[in-house]
Amino acid sequence: MGIAASELSKYVIRPTLLYLGRPSAAAEALLLGTAATQSALGEALHQRQGYGLYGIGAASHLQLWDHYLVRNPDLASHVRGLASQHAFLIAPHLELTVNLRYATAIAWLLVESQPLPLPSADDLPGLARIWCRVFRPEGKPQEFVNAWHCCINDFSQAA
Repeated sequence: MGIAASELSKYVIRPTLLYLGRPSAAAEALLLGTAATQSALGEALHQRQGYGLYGIGAASHLQLWDHYLVRNPDLASHVRGLASQHAFLIAPHLELTVNLRYATAIAWLLVESQPLPLPSADDLPGLARIWCRVFRPEGKPQEFVNAWHCCINDFSQAA
């Protein structure tokens, strides 16, 4: 069983975006939909390529640090502050699986590092296109929409 969409949003995604100084309903919706699509909100961590809720690959993780965060040392330090002190140095990609706030920050920064306009929070096809571009280029936007309806729809209607 994965994490509830409402709890992931309230206790992980929203506080992480606030910590990064990037509060956004659209960013929150995109990350929630990405977690639903990539891992069924944590229920299927072992069934996708990549690490953790967001299915982030090692190459993407390294590229973000080496090409995006290196240009913004203050942001890099802020993100590094979310990682476990010793575990990050030993197995940095494992942090994407075991540390939800760190994984959320990395997932958002992967999006932010792309020059893509963010659609509104209720534009599922628009969010799906960003998910495809950033997280699974070989994926189909309908996968995102289907995962949203399967894992998140009840939460989004209640919110």
